[in-house]
Amino acid sequence: MTRFKFLVLSVFLISFSMLSFAADPVKIKMSTNKGDIILELYPDKAPETVKNFVNYAEINFYKKTIFHRVIGGFMIQGGGFTNAQDRKKTLSPIKNEADNGLKNDRGTIAMARTQDPNSATAQFFINLKNNDFLNHTRKSINGWGYTVFGKVTGGMDVVDKIASVKTQATAGQQNIPIDPIYIEDVTVIK
Repeated sequence: MTRFKFLVLSVFLISFSMLSFAADPVKIKMSTNKGDIILELYPDKAPETVKNFVNYAEINFYKKTIFHRVIGGFMIQGGGFTNAQDRKKTLSPIKNEADNGLKNDRGTIAMARTQDPNSATAQFFINLKNNDFLNHTRKSINGWGYTVFGKVTGGMDVVDKIASVKTQATAGQQNIPIDPIYIEDVTVIK
């Protein structure tokens, strides 16, 4: 084999292995004061969203944030507040990737956002049931949907335990757990 062919083959094999690595699911451990939740994230379906979530995890952004919105039979939301009133400063918003074919089904994790489809930053939610009305239907303000980027693969009992806590309205916000549910850490499992 000529040196040139060897070099081309080597570059191809390295590029191929990087592509397959990029498509591999990312495993996450979310430790809460109610127990651990294990997540599997899909960079092949939502590359920017997974990169964003992993980045927040690696800079310890989620440490000591709370699940600040819990609606039984719908979803649990967290990742943005240190308590019911203190919102954490986030990085820039990311683009909406809800047109990736993933659905807001029970046990999936998706990005929370405002009315602007491209406004997701750090907050996420875990679906407690199949929430079809949150899925992407078209590229319009009302049709974009919410980006699903992974699913719970362990600790769904913890998610359900969080979903069953008593909530209250405080400081103009609804569905806040009376006893705080802390995210103690979010780590990438190597």
